Amino acid sequence: MKENGVMYQAFYWDYPEDRLYKELAEKAGDLAALGISGVWMPPAAKGTSPQDVGYGSYDYWDLGEFDQKGTIRTRYGTREELEKAIQALHDQGLQVYADMVFNHKNGADESEVFQAVMVDQNDRSKDVSEAYDIEGWTKFTFPGRKGKYSDFTWHYYHFNGIDFDQKTGTKAIYRILGEGKYWNEGTDLEKGNFDYLMAADIDHDHPDVVEELTRVADFMVNKMGYDGFRYDALKHISSHFIDVLSAHILEEKPDFYFVGEYWKNNEGVMGHYLNETAYNVDLFDVPLHFNFAQAASDPSYDIRKIFDGSLVQDKPLAAVTFVDNHDSQLGQSLESWVGDWFKEIAYALILFRKDGYPCVFAGDLLGIPDVDYPGMGDRLSTMLKLRQQAAYGDQDDYMVTPTKMAWVRRGTEDHPNPLAVLISTGDMDQERLFVGQEEAGRVYKDWSGKNEEITIDEEGFGTFTVAPGSVTYWTREDLDLDGGRTQE
Repeated sequence: MKENGVMYQAFYWDYPEDRLYKELAEKAGDLAALGISGVWMPPAAKGTSPQDVGYGSYDYWDLGEFDQKGTIRTRYGTREELEKAIQALHDQGLQVYADMVFNHKNGADESEVFQAVMVDQNDRSKDVSEAYDIEGWTKFTFPGRKGKYSDFTWHYYHFNGIDFDQKTGTKAIYRILGEGKYWNEGTDLEKGNFDYLMAADIDHDHPDVVEELTRVADFMVNKMGYDGFRYDALKHISSHFIDVLSAHILEEKPDFYFVGEYWKNNEGVMGHYLNETAYNVDLFDVPLHFNFAQAASDPSYDIRKIFDGSLVQDKPLAAVTFVDNHDSQLGQSLESWVGDWFKEIAYALILFRKDGYPCVFAGDLLGIPDVDYPGMGDRLSTMLKLRQQAAYGDQDDYMVTPTKMAWVRRGTEDHPNPLAVLISTGDMDQERLFVGQEEAGRVYKDWSGKNEEITIDEEGFGTFTVAPGSVTYWTREDLDLDGGRTQE
């Protein structure tokens, strides 16, 4: 992974239709200039309609090539446009990560009748009915694709559960029955067994399913040229399946990258999952995200505890840090939006510190028109460029008061510019920070644009200031953020 790499989540929920792939191809150079090293793209597979954001997951093999579900393109474009986007990003030296939705399938072509039991929605290990015949939408034949790439047909026995009985019109959670068949193990223990999330829940213990999903994964790696996977909904998928699939890919592609969404505010559970998957799959630092959200909403929050219980504090090499994403954004099912006043602080905490692989959200870089959120593009662009130029070397932490913390990155031989960061979640404040005796007499600029320049004293200290509820970030005033370095 590139030193000081940054992942970019290239989409937000309800990203405008038929634009993303073309825009990524056009803007690949701009992303590289910001220091982006890996681009997380949305699910590429055909969903249930032209408007499906990708998590509907109808046909893994249709990436915008076949006339299915009322469209040839997906929400984001055609397969040809996808391939051009991947190539353009690769030409700029960026990795591309595919969002793999292996938990469920939607939009079946035909219904089937099979035996099932209704389960308690709050404890799926408890049956609340006898076994009986239901009719579920579980047969996927993909008539528009006509067997190209794969002739695999999905049937009810390839799934563990369904949420609708067509025969009676009943909405409930049903566990599909069969010899030796039950919910998959290695899922989250919430709700007794959290295998079932939505739609037709895939049975990862079925050997035919494992073979088909492995073929899909190989196609995405070898034919489409992806450099990594973002696994969706890991709480609901057999950890054994993910472990075996990841190991299979790494045998041929040892540098292939995996990151997973395990949406749980519990670092201990996430640490267990890392063990179960042999530390081959990094995880998004969900506990840190919730710390950000709490700090933004609680005036009494002690900023010195912002990393308590986080993955990046305990397992820094396995943590992908983020502020918000498509699920946490306003109006979504997992809404836990980090308050706007705290956004810049949160990004400073993931971009300017030494630990974690930070992920920048397109909604913050570009804005989200549907919810009237303008984003913070100019500030975030500056922060990303500053990360590439000055966020290197040892880190000295100053955990000062419940409303004030600071740190200094001391720089390296190749990147000699120290970086001082000061946060106040309370009133206007200041702190005397040591940046190095060799910096004596140098002029430091607040690259957040909030303060006048200062001069480092003869002992190598500077007195840095910060406005109420804000962050400032300082380094040499003659730094060239567009690629140059301070002249010695």
